[in-house]
Amino acid sequence: MLKRIFGRGRNDEAARVLYDAIVAQARRPEFYIHAAVPDTIDGRFDLLALHVFLVLHRLRAEGEGTAGFAQVLFDLMFADMDQNLRELGVGDLSVGRKVKVMARALYGRIAAYEPGLDDAALLTEALGRNLYRGHPPEAGAIERVRRYVQATATVLAGQAAGTLMAGQVRFAEIEAP
Repeated sequence: MLKRIFGRGRNDEAARVLYDAIVAQARRPEFYIHAAVPDTIDGRFDLLALHVFLVLHRLRAEGEGTAGFAQVLFDLMFADMDQNLRELGVGDLSVGRKVKVMARALYGRIAAYEPGLDDAALLTEALGRNLYRGHPPEAGAIERVRRYVQATATVLAGQAAGTLMAGQVRFAEIEAP
């Protein structure tokens, strides 16, 4: 009862569990080893943004029934970004501005990745521009990520929205070279 009064309900708890699973997936070493994603603050943000996009894309396919949950998930991501920036020593006066830049970056990535789910060439281009910041590795690595993204979109499409909204998620596997 108190959690609901203070704004924390079952949706928030399930979204937190789901967000934690997304973060864990985005931090898997295979992305940095097999797909040559830069193991930097930017590379980690971009992998997280990619995974959040994939889950939000799946939730959006359900229509309005998942919109509130998707918003909670989005808000959790940016509360986490705020906390991480503070832990990195970013001053209080700069944090809000930096979080806004990150939110715009996520919106940009969503706009770039969305059409690529059905077009391998567009997705490869978007990944090269965003995930690799315009310096893509050899073709094999970026192709592994492209196949992973499209496979994960398919895996997520096969999961019931209610399962996701209960905090449970499955992702595809990234291939080894």
